[in-house]
Amino acid sequence: VQLVESGGGSVQTGGSLRLSCAVSGSTFSIYVWDWYRQAPGNQREVVAGITSAGTPNYADSVKGRFTISRDNTNHILYLQMNSLRPEDTGVYYCNRRPALYNWGQGTQVTVSS
Repeated sequence: VQLVESGGGSVQTGGSLRLSCAVSGSTFSIYVWDWYRQAPGNQREVVAGITSAGTPNYADSVKGRFTISRDNTNHILYLQMNSLRPEDTGVYYCNRRPALYNWGQGTQVTVSS
């Protein structure tokens, strides 16, 4: 299974980014998928998840600002991030739940004040 994250970048506070995670070699549609964030010096944490039926859930820190979605046909997971804050800075990863697959390279998000 290969996980390839993309879409990160550097934005100012209040900006937006859309992350993508392309999944190959897995039965994508039947699993719950999560987006993780690893800030400098911190452990990786889940910021958003989505069930196979498309029901999302969010960490309190991103609720109302981030939207997770999935394309079961093309095996892609998305994370729309709006109203970005400096504390959203980190490397973003995707993985199924539980996180049994090898991690991808992640995509760096940097939010400056």
